[in-house]
Formats: sequence, C-alpha cells, structure tokens
Amino acid sequence: MSSPEWVIVGRLRKSHGLRGEIIVEPITDAPAEVFSAGRVLFAGDAAGDPLPDPPELTVRETRPHMNGLLAVRFEEMHDRDEAARWTNRYLLMPATELEPPADGEVYLHELEGMQVVLESGEHVGTVTAVFELPQGLALDVKRESGTLLVPFNEVFIHEIKRAERTVVIAPPPGLLD
Repeated sequence: MSSPEWVIVGRLRKSHGLRGEIIVEPITDAPAEVFSAGRVLFAGDAAGDPLPDPPELTVRETRPHMNGLLAVRFEEMHDRDEAARWTNRYLLMPATELEPPADGEVYLHELEGMQVVLESGEHVGTVTAVFELPQGLALDVKRESGTLLVPFNEVFIHEIKRAERTVVIAPPPGLLD
C-alpha cells in the first residue's frame, strides 16, 4: 500500500465567537503539535483529498474548548461569517510532515481493505469502511454471510498488524453467530 500524499488531521465543526474562531475536532494523536501557532494546514474533503487549489489555513491561536475539541483562529478567517463558510470541511497535512505511526498504530484511512481475523488466525472478513458513530469509531467488516460492525476499541480490537494489513479481534461470545 502506498502512503497518501495528505493525511486528515482535523475537522472544522462550527464558527465560534465574533472574531473568526472555529471549533475544530482534532483527528490526530498530536493536536498540540498539529495545531500550533504558525502551522499551515490545507482544506480538504472527507476522503482526504485537498480542495481544488487547496486553500492554506495558517494557525494563529489555539485553545482547548470542551470534550476534546479546540477553538482555533486561522489567519485567513477574520469574522464569524468567514469561519462559518468553512464548517464541515477537513484539515489536511502533507504526510511527510507527520511522524509515522508507532507499532500497533495505523492511520484511519489504512484500515479499509485490511483483513480481520480472530486470535486463532481464522479469517472473519475484510474492512470495507470506518464509521464515526456517537460511541466512537466502528469497522464495517464484510463477511461471506453479510456484514459485521466491530467497535474500534480495546475490548474488540486485540492487535493491528500494519505490515500484514491485518486486524486481530477478540469478539465476545455470540458476536459472530
């Protein structure tokens, strides 16, 4: 699998205040680094593709908001109306500017297409999509008998083998029936 040129690092949720702040949902393990003053990010879509002639957004100021969200001021957003035009877009960074994932970690876009197996090695299916649900992320796994939604947490996901493109699950009894 080739590495993408861009990686999604955040989602622009809604304008906040009158001075052009916008609420950002960080989609990164390093929000302090990614959203530091002076960092240049790019606007993109949910697939991780930049918008045409990707607009650059330069972080001016970041502060914690609530529930893990950030209130961010970008140099290019001067008022509430301007910030509101950016809602529901994604923030991208060039992949070359990010630390590669550590052992057992993956980028979300890498999960699609991975094989799902039990701890015994028995094949369960293939990840066809990753969903963002109110309870957290979930993997949509295509099986011969249909699909299975697997919560992306420590209870269900035992191990991720990035090089082998495999997700090892430990489902509770009855989940696969």
